[in-house]
Amino acid sequence: MSTRLSKLLDPARISLAVQNTKRTSAINEVARLLESHPDVVNFQGFYNELLARERLDTTCLGNEVALPHARTEHVKKIVLAVGRSAEGIHFENSNQTVRLMFVLGTPKNNPTDYLILVGALCRLIKDAASREALLAATTPEAFITTVVELEQRIFGDEK
Repeated sequence: MSTRLSKLLDPARISLAVQNTKRTSAINEVARLLESHPDVVNFQGFYNELLARERLDTTCLGNEVALPHARTEHVKKIVLAVGRSAEGIHFENSNQTVRLMFVLGTPKNNPTDYLILVGALCRLIKDAASREALLAATTPEAFITTVVELEQRIFGDEK
């Protein structure tokens, strides 16, 4: 397993202009980018688990970033979609505004990869300059390029 988020990113699964400002609608909007993903076996099942997890506890990481996620048998491999909102999405359960959302689905039988990825994401966004670079990317491709550059700076040649 690579600890690189960039390996999971696909321009078709990145929305840089999320329209919804309400938490559940915005999560739905970003999660739908995964509906046609070949590794998502049952989108509705995955989405229901995503919402159930979100109801359990907030997925806000702070610094205007959220990580709605589900460990589920409805995905064959780790899947990731990204949503960005200029206006901000209100996460009322933690009273935070989110501008970057990473929707993650991981297979139930692989908790280690999930933890590695979450750790990598947290390292990537803890620096204000890194978050600003992600918020400034003008296209999904530029967003991915920014993630690759940040990963190289943080992880170097780590495999």
